[in-house]
Amino acid sequence: MGETAEAGTTANADEAGAGEERLVTGYTGRLLIAVSLGWAFIQAGRLSISPLLPSITADLGLSSTSAGVGITALWGTYALMQYPSGRFSDRLSRKTLLVGGLALACAGFLFLSSAPTYAVFLAAAVVIGLGAGLYPTPARGLVSDLFVRRRGQAFGLHTASGDAGGVVAAGLATVVVVVATWRAGFLPVVAVLALVAVSLHLWSREEYVLARVDLAVGTTVRRLLREPQLRWLLLAYALFAFTWQSSVGFLPTYLQVGKGFTPAAANTGFAALFVVGAVVKPLSGGLGDRLPRGLLAAGVLGVGATALAGVILAATPLVATVAVACYAAGLMAYPPVMQAYLMDSFPTESMGGDLGAMRTVYIGLGALGPTYVGAVADLVDFRTAFVGLVGCLLASSLLIVTLGRR
Repeated sequence: MGETAEAGTTANADEAGAGEERLVTGYTGRLLIAVSLGWAFIQAGRLSISPLLPSITADLGLSSTSAGVGITALWGTYALMQYPSGRFSDRLSRKTLLVGGLALACAGFLFLSSAPTYAVFLAAAVVIGLGAGLYPTPARGLVSDLFVRRRGQAFGLHTASGDAGGVVAAGLATVVVVVATWRAGFLPVVAVLALVAVSLHLWSREEYVLARVDLAVGTTVRRLLREPQLRWLLLAYALFAFTWQSSVGFLPTYLQVGKGFTPAAANTGFAALFVVGAVVKPLSGGLGDRLPRGLLAAGVLGVGATALAGVILAATPLVATVAVACYAAGLMAYPPVMQAYLMDSFPTESMGGDLGAMRTVYIGLGALGPTYVGAVADLVDFRTAFVGLVGCLLASSLLIVTLGRR
């Protein structure tokens, strides 16, 4: 059965290489839109938790540390699933993992919307993490199968869909706080994810494949860590992920609690993070096809660190929103550049597993970010926590510059 799945994946790659790589039409465009819409609403559901966090903590009686642990549970489970999902997508089929991940995510968001206690909230976060964790690596593997010449553009559009999900999350949270309770915000997410699952089931030419898969953890780890440059690159990406997950977990709460902004103003700042990201990611993906990716990545992280310092210093909602937009321009330009570089570096036969292993490590370390922010906020304040994130971005940029010189 594994041979059938590999043949299906090869057929996708052959079609992309032999025919025109269309971004919005034809077989390649239709699947790109479907997997991107699924990613957008997985992100919308997960990121809705952040702007709704003040309401959730008030309803369930949580401290900032407890809320941070809940977000870490979601992202930590998501991270742990990256490597196995990559191996599964290489040995089974992309379609099997994508549809299965969407089904689990739907169940998790339904569970979360009815959570009466903190324990149930944590359990729902784990289920969402499982479903969300199954999805992105095979989705990126499918994009890589379908696009060769326009791979940078395709990754830019696909990763930008996650930022579109962030905009949806901010809008949902703003409306829900006014007209309903926080629990209602996850029902539209469930409806769209179910629709995407049906679409992928009908459109994809791959078969569903179920079989025992050897995860080969030791072999993969040795292959990835054999090169010193990959080890340092992994650390640089982990520092970026730590900052990213801290920001999306607590930026709205920081703007409300730490700066005294209204919920609407805080959610506007949160939305700006993703509006700018949706524009910047396709552009940076295209630039990454033309410029040295290491130099570009280091530069955009430097921009992000400078802008985050501006967010910390901002005294009014308008200034904070402008600073968040500049922060997004730097931060969100990074993933498509580095992910295209990573995909170029991995062997075709182990691409999904290698990417999944890398993502497990850097997202897993990044998942500690919300707990760090919550704990520092309880012990000192949010401002101190976010100053530490500026240091993470500067360290990541310096690492990449050093690697480029070597």
